[in-house]
Amino acid sequence: MNLAKIMTPKILTAHIHENDSVRQGLEKLRSHGFTAVPVLDTNERYLGAITEGDFLRHIINIGSTDMHKLESTRVGELFRRDFCPPLKINSEREQVLEAVLQQNFVPIVDDRGCLCGIITRRSVIKAVTEMLDKAE
Repeated sequence: MNLAKIMTPKILTAHIHENDSVRQGLEKLRSHGFTAVPVLDTNERYLGAITEGDFLRHIINIGSTDMHKLESTRVGELFRRDFCPPLKINSEREQVLEAVLQQNFVPIVDDRGCLCGIITRRSVIKAVTEMLDKAE
């Protein structure tokens, strides 16, 4: 499957760096309206994803929503590395379909593990529909 054709490129994808503060992460989620975003290291390698739930658990644990208190914790301390596993840019159609059944979005990485972009369920369904229409 040509993932480059259906992928939203990284430049158009909201993402957070592991060294960003919790406050910065929350503001990015709120401004974009997403419930989860990829987390990258300083070399732009994909590490995992962080969700609203991860932020909520942190707020409950510290017992405060004071934005100044949220400056002292880094996103790297909160996110789950095993959540939202990525696919390589040259993944097979079956891998892609299985991944979008499990996740709302799938991060796409190159051979170095750097984020290239994401694919969404919507983009995959649209691509599969177009393939089926052409086959008819």
